[in-house]
Amino acid sequence: MASSVKTKTAALLALAGLLAIQGAAAAPARQAEKLDRGVVAIRSAEGVFVSWRQLGNESPTLAFNLYRNGVKLNDKPLLATNYLDAKAPLDAQYSVRPVLNGVEAKAGERAVATWLEGFLRVPLRKPADGVNPDGEAYSYVVNDGSAADLDGDGSYELLVKWQPTNAHDNSHKGYTGATLVDAYRLDGTLLWRIDLGKNIRAGAHYTTYLAYDFDGDGRAEVMMKTADGSVDGKGKVIGDAKADYRNGDGFILTGPEYLTVFDGRSGAALATTEYTPPRGEAATWGDAYGNRVDRFLAGVAYLDGARPSAVFARGYYTRAVLAAWDWRDGKLTRRWVFDSDTPGNSASAGQGAHWMATADADGDGRDDIVYGAATIKSDGSLLYSTNLCHGDALHVGKHAPGRAGLQVFMVHESPKCYQGAGAEMHDAATGQVLWKIESTIDVGRGICMDIDAAHPGNECWAAVGGINNPAGGLVNATTGQQISAVRPRAYNFGLWWDGDLLRESLDGTKIEKWNPSGQRLDLLLDGAEHRAGSNNGTKANPVLSADLFGDWREEVVWRTISDDALLVFSTTVPTRHRLPTLMHDTQYRAQVANQNAAYNQPPHPSFFLGEGMTPPPQAPLQLR
Repeated sequence: MASSVKTKTAALLALAGLLAIQGAAAAPARQAEKLDRGVVAIRSAEGVFVSWRQLGNESPTLAFNLYRNGVKLNDKPLLATNYLDAKAPLDAQYSVRPVLNGVEAKAGERAVATWLEGFLRVPLRKPADGVNPDGEAYSYVVNDGSAADLDGDGSYELLVKWQPTNAHDNSHKGYTGATLVDAYRLDGTLLWRIDLGKNIRAGAHYTTYLAYDFDGDGRAEVMMKTADGSVDGKGKVIGDAKADYRNGDGFILTGPEYLTVFDGRSGAALATTEYTPPRGEAATWGDAYGNRVDRFLAGVAYLDGARPSAVFARGYYTRAVLAAWDWRDGKLTRRWVFDSDTPGNSASAGQGAHWMATADADGDGRDDIVYGAATIKSDGSLLYSTNLCHGDALHVGKHAPGRAGLQVFMVHESPKCYQGAGAEMHDAATGQVLWKIESTIDVGRGICMDIDAAHPGNECWAAVGGINNPAGGLVNATTGQQISAVRPRAYNFGLWWDGDLLRESLDGTKIEKWNPSGQRLDLLLDGAEHRAGSNNGTKANPVLSADLFGDWREEVVWRTISDDALLVFSTTVPTRHRLPTLMHDTQYRAQVANQNAAYNQPPHPSFFLGEGMTPPPQAPLQLR
């Protein structure tokens, strides 16, 4: 019987590989980062846990040799991408060499030292305090982060947005300090600092920055909205350094707006153009005082199916305008503009969320923009609108593996508009609502991920329902049926952390695992014990979560409560499962780049990653 099962499994794997090859012949290779092996070594109670990357274009049968201080540790080549070294000395350094068809590759990458604290501390240069024109003093706190290979060496640098303590929501008046964006190597070396200046208001909805290799030269650029008085990483002022467009309430409703491309190595401004969509008259966006006009989103999307573009957007409560941009050969060009005011697009008005996801929604090989309850095609036309209106949380991925294509899980804000569907799952290609969680309130948060192995696909829950609401609780993404009237108390982020294929809850500074039999979350790690803090109030998100290095499990980056360092945590739990790095799944990678937009959301890959999953397809990649 065991032999028969193994034979069938081998046949299925061979078929999956054949289908991947056939698909590769039809689809263009997508540009992706040329990453190194990403070796990480972390001291734990059991010894030193070492893990490393399988790249997205490598065979699952590729083997590895692991070296400690230049001495090979394994007798036979390893098929796993993690190893527990129980007898490691404190000064242990590790390197990995791939073995193909029994032949070991020549040594190339440098050995890495062991993290002795169990996490990596990245020192930061905290900005000086400031004073507003009205005499209010403010200081700075670490806010949303990103990761990109800024120098082309195959490993990631970290970016952070510094937010002043007097940052404001768009609906609140008041002056703010300037928003700053820094880039750091993992050893704490500050590469550059960009100061957006007095004419970019600080707050969750004003600045999204995209760090990505847009031109394919092997090094990431950084794109964001700028204004007169913004200062690049080399100290050069953009526009008029003396201009001050702040009104008496601290809003900025006049003056030019720009979009700037910065060099990832130096922070130097490479190109600046007028920001699209333009502000125009503030009142045309829904109010005259500056709330709705300055709601911004941005994301990375492979609009042609092969190379990344940037999409910058404005507005989602009423009018919504999105502009797609290409950075190629030193030139910034606009690909298309979508406007809900254009005839034929009116169904998209008022449908935006506090975050936008990019994914191949309709399965044509090109990325679309899931702008909340409306989806914009890769060519800048309207694909559909569910007409369920605005919401605060959005998750796009393969939630129901038994269904074709991708699915969108979204929570909604206005009962008059969503008409009972406070949270719902809809088909990403058509907008068809597959199931809903009934509600009559503003459903603030919700999430969808595989936390219970007894049910196929992901599980979803939202800040509605429970024991007193039979329509709520924990819902199976595949069937739409309630699994339990009790739902996890955390809604914000997820993290693949331990040794199985289920995703753990990441909320505040806690990583927790759902216990189906006890119907509770069990604590795995609390970063607060190491002085970690979360961001953005009740959103309680980290600076960043992503598969930054090591095997396919994800890392979490928190700030210290004193805002003087980043704390990078990576798992030390062995796993028998082997997957390519999630950062070579371009949907996941783009969603990581988009993570810092407005109400941060966790990234989801283009394939189902959970209990009972099939091997992910090997998409054709062009590593640059």
